[in-house]
Amino acid sequence: MKILLVGEYSRLHNSLKEGLESLGNKVTIIATGDYFKNYPVDIKLHRKYNQGISKKLKVLFFKLLKVDITSISLKNQFFSHQEKLKNFDVVQLINESPLGILPKYEKEIILFLKNNNKKLFLLSCGTDYISVKHSFDKKPRYSILEPFFNKKASEKSFDAILKYLQPNYRKLHEFVFKNVAGVIASDLDYHIPLIGHPKYLGLIANPINTEKLKFEALSVSDKIIIFHGINRANYYKKGSDYFEEALQLIQKKYPKKIELKIVENLPYAQYIETYNSAHIVLDQVLAYDQGYNALEAMAKGKVVFTGAEQEWLDFYNLEENTVAINALPDANAIAEKLEWLILNPGKITEIGKNARVFIEAEHNYLKIAEKYILAWNK
Repeated sequence: MKILLVGEYSRLHNSLKEGLESLGNKVTIIATGDYFKNYPVDIKLHRKYNQGISKKLKVLFFKLLKVDITSISLKNQFFSHQEKLKNFDVVQLINESPLGILPKYEKEIILFLKNNNKKLFLLSCGTDYISVKHSFDKKPRYSILEPFFNKKASEKSFDAILKYLQPNYRKLHEFVFKNVAGVIASDLDYHIPLIGHPKYLGLIANPINTEKLKFEALSVSDKIIIFHGINRANYYKKGSDYFEEALQLIQKKYPKKIELKIVENLPYAQYIETYNSAHIVLDQVLAYDQGYNALEAMAKGKVVFTGAEQEWLDFYNLEENTVAINALPDANAIAEKLEWLILNPGKITEIGKNARVFIEAEHNYLKIAEKYILAWNK
């Protein structure tokens, strides 16, 4: 098959591409690279006017004329490649707003893709109307919107999430769902809100290319190294405040037994290398399932504090604290789990090995690529 993947988050589409191509398909990714993370893509669209004087001019243009020159630039870049974006058997959008531009321009792009290719699908692997509405209505026990509800962060800092509830984005959601053949979720945080929707094709777990991620069994001979990578823009949304408070507690209690490695806003390639020496990786709190960074760390054999709620344990038939550590929105609870590992270093080795086995069983990029092909051909 000839497949076009539109947009890129967390290297998901890259790993899927590697799996699909290994199975004999031809795959193209068109995307912006996801801001500072700079993921590799085949057709790169450059997000302009986001720094310095050009950003100030962009803001002024928008205030005066309601014109977003970044959106126009990205749309024009997309259509400059239009001849390369036709006659695909499958096109998959990574989000309802796959290029992160104004809805009216996303609609133009999506309609072009629908009219010039055979099948169009949507992936739910990031915030979108259905998942945000589910959280906004407080249906989960906790969600990415907890800092908003608790007024930890300003409403403006949640614009990128809450925008999906605005009328123009809801109309975009309805437009996309009308035009796609089906919707696939990448993990339980997006699966649960979609259950029962007539266009929902089911959960297909994130693909992880284990051939590119070397597993090294963990052993503790000296200090236990704890890694925390902070994305400053998502500080509260990822629950980094809970992690930092827990680390203060645990460092005060065991200063000679641990070493902390804390980094901020690293490009993907640098980020994934930075935690190589770590035993424990603190990923995110406000989730039921693992995101991509957590899965890649688990593939390397790290003990990861992340979303690992009961729903996830039930879905994969796992026991608590055997594959990943569920990071609750409670600094004391996180500190207690860290203390348990510090006092039982053998568990670090055991959980790290189990994590790798789990990734190979449930997230292998070749198996996952096969599942996508089956879903697309339904």
